[in-house]
Amino acid sequence: MQVLNPGVDLTAFYETLASARERVLMLDYDGTLAPFKIRREQARPYPGVTEALARVMRDDGTRVVIISGRRAADVARLLPLDQRLEIWGAHGWECISADGVLRVHEPDAAAAGALKEAESLASGLERSGVRVERKPASIALHWRGLPAFTVARLREQSLAALEPLTEGGILEWLPFDGGIELRAPGSNKQHAVETVLSATAPGGPVAYLGDDVTDEDAFRAVKGRGLAVLVRAEYRRTAADIWIKPPHELKNFIGRWRRREAKR
Repeated sequence: MQVLNPGVDLTAFYETLASARERVLMLDYDGTLAPFKIRREQARPYPGVTEALARVMRDDGTRVVIISGRRAADVARLLPLDQRLEIWGAHGWECISADGVLRVHEPDAAAAGALKEAESLASGLERSGVRVERKPASIALHWRGLPAFTVARLREQSLAALEPLTEGGILEWLPFDGGIELRAPGSNKQHAVETVLSATAPGGPVAYLGDDVTDEDAFRAVKGRGLAVLVRAEYRRTAADIWIKPPHELKNFIGRWRRREAKR
C-alpha cells in the first residue's frame, strides 16, 4: 500500500470505522475486484474477495455498493452473495437496489437515435475484430487481447466511423482499459457516487475503490468525504489518495475494514 495524498491519515480513517454509525464501501468490478479477461463472462473475482465482502456485509454495518461500467445484471451473476448487493451498472445508467429492484434510466431521444445508428455502424467493425457491447446508453467496443498493431488499426477505424455521432455533444467518447465507449452524456460513475453519498450522513467513513481512468471522476467525487483508492498492479497518474495492488493488498484492505467495523 502506498499513500499518494500526504493529507490522508489512514490510522485516523480506520479508527472511525469502530465508532461510526454509517459506513459506505463503494467498489468498481473489472480490474478492481476481478482480473480482466478477454472473455468478459469469465471475469470472476480474485480468490477470497467474494468471501471478504460477504463478511463485511454480514456484520450489517456497511453499505456495500458496486459501481461498474458493466450491466448491473452481469455484475450480479459474477458476484453472487448471500445478501443482495446494491449495484450501479452501465456507468450509473441502471441500478439494482439492495432489495432487488432494477431501475434503468434512458437517454434522451437524440442520443437514443445516435446510439441506434452507432450500433448499426459498429456491426461492420465486428468483422474487423471489434467486440461490440450494447448498453442502455452506450456502445462499448472491446479489443482486449488483440495485438497492438491490430488495436491501433481498430481504434482508427472506430473513430473514423463513429466520430460524426459526437458532433454537437449528442454522444461522447470514453476510453477505458481494453477498448473505447461511445455513450450518451448525463450519467457516469461520479453521478452514482454522488447519489449514494447524498443519502449518507456526513462524517462516516466512505471509500471508493477503482482501477481505470473511468474511475477518476468517482475518485474526485469521493474526495473530501472519504478515501479514494487506486487498485492496480502498476501505478498510473491518478487523483486517488492511496494505491493498493490486487489481490493481496485488496483483500487486506477489505479485511481491515471489516475488523475495525467488528470492534464497534
